[in-house]
Amino acid sequence: MERFKKNILHLRKTAGMSLLVMMLGVSSCSKTEEAERAVTYSDPVSFDFNEIQERGTLRMITRYNSSSYFLHRGMDRGFEYELVSRFAQDHDLKVEVILIGSEDDPIEMLNRGDGDIIAGNYVITEDRKPHINFSAPYNIVNQVLVLPEGAEPIDSLRQLEGRTITVRENSSYHTTLRNLQEAGYAIDVHLLGEDWNTEAIILEVAEGRLDATLSDDNLYQVASNYIDGVFASSVLAENDTVAWALRSNGYELKDKVDAFMLEHFRIRESDNRILRSAFLNILRRRYFEDERLTDRYRDRSFDMIYSGYISPYDDIVRQVAEERGVDWKLVLAVMAQESQFNPNAKSWMGAVGLMQIIPRFSSVENEELLYDPEINIREGVRYLDKHLSRYAHLDSLNRYSLALATYNVGMGHIADARRLAAQLGNDPDEWDSVADALLRLMHQKYYQHARYGFKRGIETVNYVEDIMDRYRRYHAIADLAVHFETRENPVLSSN
Repeated sequence: MERFKKNILHLRKTAGMSLLVMMLGVSSCSKTEEAERAVTYSDPVSFDFNEIQERGTLRMITRYNSSSYFLHRGMDRGFEYELVSRFAQDHDLKVEVILIGSEDDPIEMLNRGDGDIIAGNYVITEDRKPHINFSAPYNIVNQVLVLPEGAEPIDSLRQLEGRTITVRENSSYHTTLRNLQEAGYAIDVHLLGEDWNTEAIILEVAEGRLDATLSDDNLYQVASNYIDGVFASSVLAENDTVAWALRSNGYELKDKVDAFMLEHFRIRESDNRILRSAFLNILRRRYFEDERLTDRYRDRSFDMIYSGYISPYDDIVRQVAEERGVDWKLVLAVMAQESQFNPNAKSWMGAVGLMQIIPRFSSVENEELLYDPEINIREGVRYLDKHLSRYAHLDSLNRYSLALATYNVGMGHIADARRLAAQLGNDPDEWDSVADALLRLMHQKYYQHARYGFKRGIETVNYVEDIMDRYRRYHAIADLAVHFETRENPVLSSN
């Protein structure tokens, strides 16, 4: 094994690690073919930290998997999500998750402004450097070869020849295998699209549909806790550096992120020892090291991609929402905001249950019955549907936003805000105009003339924006599950 590692280190020094373009093919392509197949990206939009602060949200581009970002009982979880959230919290920002879809390229998404950072166990590679900036690092990983149980272990590079190794296109694993090919090793590389995450590929290996794959050792460690039938045979790349990817012209954001990273991760020069903050160590234990914690999260989060389930109440919500023609994912987003899926929740104002129903406004006379999930959901959907019907003449964005605002604060205050919007010369059917009016109603100049008086409009504006963000997230995750069920078998899409 030591001889094998020396071969790897030699390979990394001699196999053309300073590639200037990302190749879609293998090393047998001619130079002309390589030039034709080089990846090109849009110029990055000009949108730096000051603009992010003005918007109030930091947009995180990531994959749905059981390490970076996932849902656990409907709520946001994940190592990368919590790390990004900590940075956002330090700068009074909210986090908006932008999931990478089946046709998406994360660097293109970043450059065109869909998101502000790529955060997803993203390894610094020479291929990526010409197109983006990288933050200071926050982890060091090794790439391991993952084989099905019972396969012959690999202890030399030549033993890789003739094998088919499947990885995601344009990943750091793709770079490693391409470098091996260019160094003269006859490896068959099978490439999958951006919709495939490392765990899903490992599962395909475990179930015998693929011969082998590569994985970062931290991701393999977690996946092996709940995916049987695979083992890590060998290390193919050592000491890869993990960081966030940023737009190449986002200098202010990079300065802020670098300062944050250096608070939590450093390599001591005297002995190359890795030093992590208490917060980063807690995250590592929670998502990678403590089997009790990882097992609690993994089964449900991984199962979600296959089943499409988002919360423990999906079945009831789907049925009740379909009866009234309401999008079930919008109902779940409201539920997450109102009660975090706690059926016994009760607010200081007396709202109860999953959908936080106020008993005096409910058709259910016995308040105790409102703690029953199905009864509470039916009341919440009935109430939400009433407001959606009120704005049925509007497009979906304005209809949903105004209905949610009314659900939160009541018809009276929203009527005040719409009247004020009209008085200001704005469209009372546009959520942005109503949101502006709600913020103005916090000031005496405006609320003294309002029929229902003062209201903390910022709370309602945040309520609507948070739910709409979560709704879009749930929608994207549900679409991923459908796509996973219908996409072709990976062995049929060989490169």
